[in-house]
Amino acid sequence: MRYPGTWLYVPGDRPDRMVKALASGAAAVVLDLQDAVAESRKTQARASVAEFLAAADPQARETRIHVRINNVRTETGRRDLDAIAGLPALDGIRLPLVESPADIEAAVRIARVGGSRSGFHCLIETAIGVENAYRIASAPGVAAISLGEGDLQAELGTFEEEGLAWARSRIVVAAAAAQLPAPGMAVFGNVKDAAGLRESCLRGRRLGMRGRSAIHPAQLPVIAEAFQPTPAEIDRARRIVAASDARSGGFALGDGTFVDQPVVAAARLTLEWAEPYPPLQCTRS
Repeated sequence: MRYPGTWLYVPGDRPDRMVKALASGAAAVVLDLQDAVAESRKTQARASVAEFLAAADPQARETRIHVRINNVRTETGRRDLDAIAGLPALDGIRLPLVESPADIEAAVRIARVGGSRSGFHCLIETAIGVENAYRIASAPGVAAISLGEGDLQAELGTFEEEGLAWARSRIVVAAAAAQLPAPGMAVFGNVKDAAGLRESCLRGRRLGMRGRSAIHPAQLPVIAEAFQPTPAEIDRARRIVAASDARSGGFALGDGTFVDQPVVAAARLTLEWAEPYPPLQCTRS
């Protein structure tokens, strides 16, 4: 079973879980060198992740492999990036705590030394990062942006999900303006609350977000289902597209809804989202 629009985090110091994660059905596995790894195990985790990537066959799997490094402004983050850059099995690099294009420029310099062509997925987790969202999204080498909500909530002093609505929308707008894919959502911390996870995903979907990171395989089917258009939405989108192909200009559906080009574009997007889609990839140099 494949779960489109899902990214499953795995601690970088747990190589036993990495193989299992690749068989979980997640669209991408994120080997985590940052929050999931204790400071005393950072070096060991870096070596384990590099060894796993070196042994992985990029042609023999459907699941993409990303790595979240430590803050690139730190020596630990720079060592992480240097260790993994250029490994052929690496499909994406997650940069945490990105606050400005300067952080991406620093990562690009290190990655180019290693020969990496993997795109950078920038995690915007601070107030200044949110303010600089478009500058970050439009920087060379960026494949995607998303919101890191835990650190941001602590900085803003807002601990209810409703307090993130503006920042989430800001990231959605920045990604669209930079012609990047729609942002995925941050992890949902309660692995036993499937109903809460689904409702949270639907909130993000209504804001224009697409897909979500997970910290447990049990969350994957809930996330995938929440972000897929419903049969009714797909049927309506098909009717709109078919009607638009048969005529030009605006027109009204049988239920009285007026249809013009933006409505048709939205319908085509719904049909696009109804198809299985891959993890975010770099589309701009």
